[in-house]
Amino acid sequence: MKTNALIKLIVVAILMIAIMPCGFTQQKNLPNVVILATGGTIAGSAESGTQAGYTSGQVGIQTMIDAVPGIKDLANITGEQISNVGSQDISIAIWLELTQRINELLATDGVDGIVITHGTDTQEETAYFLNLVINSDKPVVTTGSMRPSTAVSAEGPLNLYNAVAVAASPKSKGHGVLLVMNDQIHGAHAVTKTNTTSVQTFMSPMQGLIGAVLYGQIEFYRTPHAIHTKDSEFSVKGVKKLPRVDIIYACADASADLIDLSVKAGAKGIVIAGVGNGNMTGKMLEASKKAVDKGVVVVRSTRVPTGYVLRNAEVNDDQYKTIASDELNAQKSRVLLMLCLLEQRSATDIQEIFYKY
Repeated sequence: MKTNALIKLIVVAILMIAIMPCGFTQQKNLPNVVILATGGTIAGSAESGTQAGYTSGQVGIQTMIDAVPGIKDLANITGEQISNVGSQDISIAIWLELTQRINELLATDGVDGIVITHGTDTQEETAYFLNLVINSDKPVVTTGSMRPSTAVSAEGPLNLYNAVAVAASPKSKGHGVLLVMNDQIHGAHAVTKTNTTSVQTFMSPMQGLIGAVLYGQIEFYRTPHAIHTKDSEFSVKGVKKLPRVDIIYACADASADLIDLSVKAGAKGIVIAGVGNGNMTGKMLEASKKAVDKGVVVVRSTRVPTGYVLRNAEVNDDQYKTIASDELNAQKSRVLLMLCLLEQRSATDIQEIFYKY
């Protein structure tokens, strides 16, 4: 009997180890933070430290962790490699895998926060998607870099250090998904990439910063205003793919052909990156109306960096049955619309969601 009892205890211990992420060495009563790596410039490398060209997603997560002095004094850290791609190749499949893993980890008492390393090109889209589908108020932080790991003055290690500090801090709880880079803390709803190469690429032009972090010292200025994470109505549990939503860019004398082709290709939703206040040519507007009549949801966003797209301004949304994106840019409008289309919703319901999220 004693032997059987001992065997049972060993089996239970093995099972407990199996469901927890590898690598935690408990010490100093520190919080537990899991880093989920997806690739990007922060994991990139080049042949020299001073060349513009490089290849994303070349460095593994453990190598990245080991390259950051003092990071293990902030938290008990473990890393998992979800993918290792440039963020131009981040897919919906990766989003769904990330969501499942994050929700799984945060549901346990043994994980206090999550950091996601990510390329900057689509980082705001991933952050906003997670902001809508993570079912926890524990800290979830995305970070990256504009210079590869081999570059002179590569900023990735400090960004990762600060991201872990934010994820490990109890002060970060309830702020939704955050983006930490260049000593700044941004909310997922508001942040956008604004420069192709500068380390100061991410800004929150409409709402401003959530806070700042300087060598691990954190100060929050405010909390995000939009609904997020555990208060969100959205869930992708059991979801294998999202409805197709295309973005079509408006410009002077733009043709309607791309809208027609998008509908023909099977899009369930279309986001127009409109000129000015979400405007488009008359031909595009008529094509949008035909798309709506076929059951495709059309959202008017804007190609302009800042400002709101107002309902029933220059375009009569009531007449054309289109949705105004409010303050969401085209790429985030696409994310929100894909989630909206997981269920049957009226145009009125979708418009209200765009105001709330």
